[in-house]
Amino acid sequence: MSSPSADSVENTRRFASRLHRRYALFTLCVVLFIVALALLERNGWPRGWIGASFLIATVLVYAGIGLMSRTTDEAEYYVAGRRVPAMYNGMATAADWMSAASFIGTAGVLYLQGFDGLAYILGWTGGYCLVAVLLAPYLRRFGQYTIPDFLGARYGGSAPRLIGVAATVLVSFVYVVVQVYGVGLITSHLTGFSFEIGIFIGLGGVLVCSFLGGMRAVTWTQVAQYIVLIIAYTVPVVWLSLHQTGSWLPMSSYKQQLAVVTQREAQLLADPAELEVRRLLTERADDAQRKLLDVPAAMLSDAQSLVREVERMRTENAPLALIQQAERRLERMPRNEAEARAGYQREQDQARTQAQPLAGLAPQSGTAGAAGGGSRANFLALVFCLMLGTAAMPHVLTRYYTTASVADARRSVGWSLLFIVLLYISAPALAVMVKYQVFTELVGTSFGSLPDWIRRWSKLDASLVSVQDINGDGLVQFAELRLGADMIVLAAPELGGLPLVVTYLVAAGGLAAALSTADGLLLTISNALSHDFLVRVINPGASAIKRVMMSKMMVLVTAVLAAWVASLRIANILPFVTAAFSLAAATFFPALVMGIFWRRANRAGAVAGMLAGAGLCLWYMARNQAGPRAWLGLAEAAGDGRWFGIDPVAAGVFGVPAGCVALVLVSCLTAEPAAAELAMVDALRRPGPLPDSR
Repeated sequence: MSSPSADSVENTRRFASRLHRRYALFTLCVVLFIVALALLERNGWPRGWIGASFLIATVLVYAGIGLMSRTTDEAEYYVAGRRVPAMYNGMATAADWMSAASFIGTAGVLYLQGFDGLAYILGWTGGYCLVAVLLAPYLRRFGQYTIPDFLGARYGGSAPRLIGVAATVLVSFVYVVVQVYGVGLITSHLTGFSFEIGIFIGLGGVLVCSFLGGMRAVTWTQVAQYIVLIIAYTVPVVWLSLHQTGSWLPMSSYKQQLAVVTQREAQLLADPAELEVRRLLTERADDAQRKLLDVPAAMLSDAQSLVREVERMRTENAPLALIQQAERRLERMPRNEAEARAGYQREQDQARTQAQPLAGLAPQSGTAGAAGGGSRANFLALVFCLMLGTAAMPHVLTRYYTTASVADARRSVGWSLLFIVLLYISAPALAVMVKYQVFTELVGTSFGSLPDWIRRWSKLDASLVSVQDINGDGLVQFAELRLGADMIVLAAPELGGLPLVVTYLVAAGGLAAALSTADGLLLTISNALSHDFLVRVINPGASAIKRVMMSKMMVLVTAVLAAWVASLRIANILPFVTAAFSLAAATFFPALVMGIFWRRANRAGAVAGMLAGAGLCLWYMARNQAGPRAWLGLAEAAGDGRWFGIDPVAAGVFGVPAGCVALVLVSCLTAEPAAAELAMVDALRRPGPLPDSR
């Protein structure tokens, strides 16, 4: 007769074998679905039907997995029963990680910032090395369900748990708002609906998974979503590579395009037409800055000028279309000083951004800027914050609670890195090939022959795409074309002249990335509020079913609130996301790592460290930003109090050391941890059963 351990191994093998068959069949169905829509496109299917087919099919599949995985069992809801194989947990983690920022924004920031944008790829991938070495195995050995669970058990008392809950909710909410924004952007692109309606349509797909089945449903949905998003990302990269270089391997062949792009960038820096456009943009920015000095007077002057222009056009019998256009501009004039100030600030920032010299896609000697800072210090600070923020991000760490063992948790991190790298090594190639298309297909063309996709995207959101004949020569200069980082990937197929089905495939991949991360984040927030606050602190005697139901209610409330905030329209995804990573690093990293590796760390030290790190991080961000409106994209940074020129989104570079110093000093000045806490620290790093770990 087989031993129990042999039976367990056999059951695990059979479970993995079933998963292999199911997801292989799913992948085949995805490929056949794409081929079928491609054939229908060739037979004249309308654009709207193809986009709606991608949206409906993908959301129905995700919803179906969520319905089949519904549960009220506590272990299944919180940690998927702790039986997810390492490879599939790695795939689910990669999908959870491949948020709207990674899928939509990574190639975009490389396109706009060039070599400097590599800070995001280096930081995010490097963070998983820290997860594998410092955190994942020990958290899995601890067991339980959440990061505040670990803080409460390791340090004792309610204070570390409550601070962990507050920080988890804040960090995850900032991040989930970005995902919901991405859902709205992509859904409106697929269907043609307004951005706000797109948010709530996509939100339904998020809620079905996380609301009904918790981590169990989210895990198996994320595996399916990873398959969709990696196909969607690699197809246009390979297609563009074949079109531009004739190679099936874009990662090894795009250096040819990089050489052309680098040469063209050098030419544009000395082109008289480009220089004239940049001069005019600088004047426009200076004019907006003057208006900000006296906003009421500027509002009155602008309104009077526009009224005179309309009257002049009517007197001179100008074309009706031009008159109506001027009248619409008059109707859209700001109604109060706050709106006008935000508009002038936005105009100034956009003009200054477009007036700047190009950020080269190749490394520049002596510089390594990041996120607008343009300095080596900013580049390194950003890498630091993203690495430590990745290692401390609650929704990432929670995924390693779902594996069957500590060894599987370690292997799972390796699989996560592999699946993440598949996308990240494609992003630089895509950025280079898109810029090559812009230089060869758009720059220098007449405004009368602009492609239709520019009009369509600018109608959806002018902050994503806009083009103006600033110097009046009738030709498109590079500085006259504004492409937002958030649309580079989504518009890449149309820019490269690929079939419409590829355009919507990319959008479906972006939707999968946003939905997968939103699911994980919503679950993290709801579990922190229900399990760690309502159950552990307020009502410890609640039944298992009641705990799960409270978590589901928190999912619903959080999702609706995030949708409302996202509907205010974020100006740029990546700065918002980077701020969340800085805050996670400053708050959690010192307390988690020292809680595992330093026996002397105690409750008072952990509380002081988390408060000091988070407090300094938030203070630095607030000091160097124009306020809450800046984070919503309604106004830009005002700050002039930066330390060493570090951007506010990289405030974690100050918060982490502050948290470490506070934790160490306060721990050394106060009583040693209790015997039970010391025993737990020792047990975390020692083989054998861990008391009360589940």
